[in-house]
Amino acid sequence: MCPVRPAIFGLLALLSSYPALAAPPSPWRITQTEWTEANETGFGDFVRGIAESGCTTTAECMRSSANPYRASDPPGLEFHMDCAKWAYTLRAYYAWKNGLPFSYVNAISGDGSDIRFSKQGNRVLSRRDLVDRGSGLPIAATFSDIRDNVYSATYRIDASQSIGLQPDFYSPKIQPGSIRAGTVLYDLNGHVAIVYAVEADGRVRYMGAEPDTTVLRSVYGPQIGQSQIALGGGFKNFRPMKLVGATLRNGSYIGGRIVLASDSEIADFSLEQYRGSLPDAQGDGQNAIFRYQDRTATLFEYVRGTMSGGTYSFDPVRELKLGLESLCHDLTERGRTVDAAIRAGIDKKPAPEVLPGNIYASEDKEWESFSSPSRDANLRSRFTQLTLDLVNHIMRMQAEGRDYRDVWALKVKLNEAYRETTLACRITYQNSAGAPVSFGFDAAVDRLFAMSFDPYHCIERRWGATDAAELATCKDDERKTRWYVAEQSLRNQLERSYSGRSRLTLTDLETEGPGRSSGSPLVNIAAMIDKIGRGPLLAKMEPIGF
Repeated sequence: MCPVRPAIFGLLALLSSYPALAAPPSPWRITQTEWTEANETGFGDFVRGIAESGCTTTAECMRSSANPYRASDPPGLEFHMDCAKWAYTLRAYYAWKNGLPFSYVNAISGDGSDIRFSKQGNRVLSRRDLVDRGSGLPIAATFSDIRDNVYSATYRIDASQSIGLQPDFYSPKIQPGSIRAGTVLYDLNGHVAIVYAVEADGRVRYMGAEPDTTVLRSVYGPQIGQSQIALGGGFKNFRPMKLVGATLRNGSYIGGRIVLASDSEIADFSLEQYRGSLPDAQGDGQNAIFRYQDRTATLFEYVRGTMSGGTYSFDPVRELKLGLESLCHDLTERGRTVDAAIRAGIDKKPAPEVLPGNIYASEDKEWESFSSPSRDANLRSRFTQLTLDLVNHIMRMQAEGRDYRDVWALKVKLNEAYRETTLACRITYQNSAGAPVSFGFDAAVDRLFAMSFDPYHCIERRWGATDAAELATCKDDERKTRWYVAEQSLRNQLERSYSGRSRLTLTDLETEGPGRSSGSPLVNIAAMIDKIGRGPLLAKMEPIGF
């Protein structure tokens, strides 16, 4: 999730304890009139270097050796930012350091009380062109203005709009070279990420910043969701721009104006990700039809196959290993959000009287920064998708009339891969008494729907503890315990909902009877493998109990 307000933290803070860097502050000078392919490649390399460095916060990423430009930053330059702002700031920062022009949407409008989730998409009201009038662009004011005026709603613009002011992004064709390091990913549920690598097998890797500025990494899949054209979700490339009418003076361009390319002028502009891949496709979002290797595919399968150059073929054993490793990584990454809440002492505070707004998109800064409902729903969705991928493969084998011995041999390999991969996965946290608690992947599956997203709960409940011995160190009072039990219905959700009721009270949740969750059978990958060869997979799988 990204914060509701355009600016939560100040971009620039003068910290007396922060040492001065090598070069004195200097204004942003424009020395090139447009972004070339070499510049786009350089930007992608810059993003990839940041992502692959392993940095854990936006400030750390920009200060680390992964940022080759850090030595010329003004003293005290700070980069505390959420997901929507970070994508823009990375782009603007690279433009500054390379003397490139930059322009951005600085005002939008939309329907509804919260235009981050407008039903019809948003409209551009104004733009700001960064044009040097003779003395250079001031760094502090320029970056502060960018931070103050862009947020996740800025991305929610019709991908096909052709009238009015241009948005900052265009929809690229799904093909190698067009989806690349530096491409932005917009999740309609309010999250923004930036692609940093495309693997040879078509996997698209991305990173994003959380509200607490933590940087997380993942792999593109169904968790991003499929968007309608009007909402502009999915892959987005920064729109090409040129500075025209400027005067070259002492190596810098002064004056002029910025002109953005229209969709018709962009060679790889395409609405394919919304319309579908068939000739003359006219789908939109969920109605879109995609084909890969003469078979109907989901958008996510189509992206994987197309980005591999058509070489990708589903290998269930390899995909299981990769998927399990990714899920273990996501579980570990979840720990950063939980630990941040504990370090901030949120678990020591009394339970609120009401849930602060929609749990996935709250206006409450504390909740937005330290809760994890969106991340947890995402995690459950990824477990489900991995299971479904395997189920669908086996069902295709059966539909093709493959011998049962082939299916049985696959089951043996999947079991071996599952045991080998999950054995290496351990989740460890420090309980409320400061002692380490550790559990494995299978235990994480059992806990998945019990893990609390509520930052006011003890860390034991944040990690789904149900055993009395493990819960013995939890300091939650009776009211917090009631909240935990009542929130089970919200933890049961596989999908994030932004249109549901907000500001629920404890009585509201208890009256509506959240009941006892059976979870989802599709998150239990080991159970699915065990059912292979013993009848219809989906019908035979048992729900997870608590």
